[in-house]
Amino acid sequence: MKVLVLGATGYVGSRLVPHLLDLGHDVVAASSSQPDPDRFGWDERVVMARCDVTDAASVADAVAGVDAVVYLVHSLQRSDFTDRDRIGAETVAAAVEEHGVRRLVYLSGLVPDAPESELSAHISSRLEVERILLAADTEATALRAGVVIGAGSTSFEIIRQIATLFVVQPVPLWMNHRVQPIAVSDVLRAIGEALDDDGPRGAVDIGGPDVVTYPSLMSACSRGAGLSRVRLPAPVAPAGIVGLATALATTAPFHTVTSLIESLHHDMVCRPGHTWTPRDGGPLLGLAEAIDRASDPSYDGPEGALSSDPSWTRPHRLLEALPLPATTRAAARLALHRVRTLLA
Repeated sequence: MKVLVLGATGYVGSRLVPHLLDLGHDVVAASSSQPDPDRFGWDERVVMARCDVTDAASVADAVAGVDAVVYLVHSLQRSDFTDRDRIGAETVAAAVEEHGVRRLVYLSGLVPDAPESELSAHISSRLEVERILLAADTEATALRAGVVIGAGSTSFEIIRQIATLFVVQPVPLWMNHRVQPIAVSDVLRAIGEALDDDGPRGAVDIGGPDVVTYPSLMSACSRGAGLSRVRLPAPVAPAGIVGLATALATTAPFHTVTSLIESLHHDMVCRPGHTWTPRDGGPLLGLAEAIDRASDPSYDGPEGALSSDPSWTRPHRLLEALPLPATTRAAARLALHRVRTLLA
């Protein structure tokens, strides 16, 4: 099929484009800024397009003539992400219906088993976008994922930075909830299957084979980096203060960090009976192996780092070359990032 990938220059999109080519699809890679094929190493088979999902004319131009749309747009780095994501979803849903697009796939987020009034703004927004897109007059799929494991993944990088920065780490008691991470290579498999005629439809959860608590996930990240860390329970730790401290202690965008921290108050696991199982019967990648791949600078698969990943996720070459303790290197990297941000 001819597949339009909206948000193609993001973390998942940058890995999905070559994956779709390998599956035999024609790909139109679109993003809100002018895409640079050289940055991503894409060849002439990829058609580049500029598309702001909140602009109806821009979306109509991008959607015209395609068979399927993969929607990967999220605006967490902005304080007004809820409104912007709603407008984008409504605009794309209308264009899909108008142009008779056969298939629509949205990468959503796992929704905890809790009253909607208790959901974080991040999860509520994902759910709202999901409902808008699933209501479109086409075959639509919402793939609900939790933490996506891979170098460059926003959620993974935030957890990894926190898990490796300090030797002794206080962990709020409200973080002792279960999470079901999934390797990005399995996310790509799920999206590929959702594009098929007999692929999953509706809201489908996707998760890896391992269910762990957030502190256990942090431990797995520090082990993957070859580091030993001590985690102590913190009985009193307001979410707002934890979000601010986390934002200050990582190089990730501020609004992204604080929005994600709000989502840690519930279990984020797949629903029994509503979980994707690979059609080929092949196993899902385990958490330890996915982290090992993400931690190996020489690994060139989907979990490995790409030069196109955001600068805040990449290690500093000079600091990596210096014989410094891991904590000192991480602190220096954070300080350099703060200086660059102020200068910019």
